[in-house]
Amino acid sequence: MSEERLILYFMPSLVATLLNRECAKGAPLTEEEVLAIRGAAPCVATPVDVAAKVDQERGYTDIDAENCWAEWQAIREDLHRSAAQDEKKA
Repeated sequence: MSEERLILYFMPSLVATLLNRECAKGAPLTEEEVLAIRGAAPCVATPVDVAAKVDQERGYTDIDAENCWAEWQAIREDLHRSAAQDEKKA
Protein backbone atom coordinates (compact mmCIF):
# COMPACT_ATOMS: atom_id res chain seq x y z
CA MET A 1 0.00 0.00 0.00
CA SER A 2 1.40 3.40 -0.95
CA GLU A 3 0.97 6.42 1.27
CA GLU A 4 -0.50 9.47 -0.37
CA ARG A 5 1.19 12.74 0.59
CA LEU A 6 -1.16 15.23 2.21
CA ILE A 7 -0.76 18.99 2.37
CA LEU A 8 -2.59 21.64 4.35
CA TYR A 9 -4.87 23.52 1.98
CA PHE A 10 -6.52 26.79 2.99
CA MET A 11 -10.21 27.22 2.21
CA PRO A 12 -10.81 30.03 1.42
CA SER A 13 -7.33 30.63 0.07
CA LEU A 14 -4.86 32.31 2.38
CA VAL A 15 -4.23 35.09 -0.14
CA ALA A 16 -7.97 35.81 -0.42
CA THR A 17 -8.31 35.85 3.36
CA LEU A 18 -5.37 38.24 3.76
CA LEU A 19 -6.69 40.55 1.03
CA ASN A 20 -10.12 40.63 2.64
CA ARG A 21 -8.70 41.39 6.08
CA GLU A 22 -6.38 44.09 4.76
CA CYS A 23 -9.22 45.76 2.86
CA ALA A 24 -11.40 45.65 5.98
CA LYS A 25 -8.57 47.16 8.06
CA GLY A 26 -7.98 49.90 5.50
CA ALA A 27 -4.22 49.70 6.02
CA PRO A 28 -1.42 47.22 5.37
CA LEU A 29 -1.35 44.21 7.67
CA THR A 30 1.67 43.84 9.93
CA GLU A 31 3.77 40.71 9.90
CA GLU A 32 2.28 39.73 13.25
CA GLU A 33 -1.25 40.13 11.87
CA VAL A 34 -0.45 38.06 8.78
CA LEU A 35 0.99 35.26 10.91
CA ALA A 36 -1.98 35.36 13.30
CA ILE A 37 -4.45 35.23 10.41
CA ARG A 38 -2.56 32.30 8.90
CA GLY A 39 -2.60 30.52 12.24
CA ALA A 40 -6.37 30.89 12.60
CA ALA A 41 -7.33 30.35 8.95
CA PRO A 42 -9.40 27.25 8.16
CA CYS A 43 -7.59 24.56 6.22
CA VAL A 44 -7.97 20.90 5.34
CA ALA A 45 -5.48 18.11 4.79
CA THR A 46 -5.79 17.03 1.18
CA PRO A 47 -3.80 14.97 -1.31
CA VAL A 48 -1.47 17.00 -3.54
CA ASP A 49 -3.35 16.06 -6.71
CA VAL A 50 -6.69 17.21 -5.27
CA ALA A 51 -5.12 20.55 -4.23
CA ALA A 52 -3.77 20.97 -7.76
CA LYS A 53 -7.26 20.44 -9.20
CA VAL A 54 -8.75 23.02 -6.85
CA ASP A 55 -5.96 25.46 -7.79
CA GLN A 56 -6.85 24.94 -11.42
CA GLU A 57 -10.54 25.61 -10.71
CA ARG A 58 -9.66 28.73 -8.66
CA GLY A 59 -7.42 29.97 -11.44
CA TYR A 60 -4.43 30.58 -9.18
CA THR A 61 -2.11 28.93 -6.70
CA ASP A 62 -2.29 30.16 -3.12
CA ILE A 63 0.71 31.65 -1.34
CA ASP A 64 2.87 29.29 0.69
CA ALA A 65 1.87 29.24 4.35
CA GLU A 66 5.48 28.74 5.47
CA ASN A 67 6.61 31.83 3.56
CA CYS A 68 3.35 33.78 3.74
CA TRP A 69 4.77 37.11 4.96
CA ALA A 70 7.29 37.44 2.12
CA GLU A 71 4.86 36.15 -0.50
CA TRP A 72 2.08 38.42 0.78
CA GLN A 73 4.41 41.42 0.51
CA ALA A 74 5.27 40.45 -3.06
CA ILE A 75 1.65 40.11 -4.24
CA ARG A 76 -0.46 42.51 -2.16
CA GLU A 77 0.12 45.64 -4.27
CA ASP A 78 -0.94 43.86 -7.47
CA LEU A 79 -4.05 42.50 -5.77
CA HIS A 80 -5.10 45.92 -4.52
CA ARG A 81 -4.60 47.40 -8.01
CA SER A 82 -6.71 44.63 -9.54
CA ALA A 83 -9.43 45.07 -6.94
CA ALA A 84 -9.53 48.83 -7.56
CA GLN A 85 -9.82 48.27 -11.32
CA ASP A 86 -12.64 45.79 -10.77
CA GLU A 87 -14.51 48.33 -8.62
CA LYS A 88 -14.19 50.97 -11.35
CA LYS A 89 -15.69 48.56 -13.90
CA ALA A 90 -18.67 47.75 -11.67
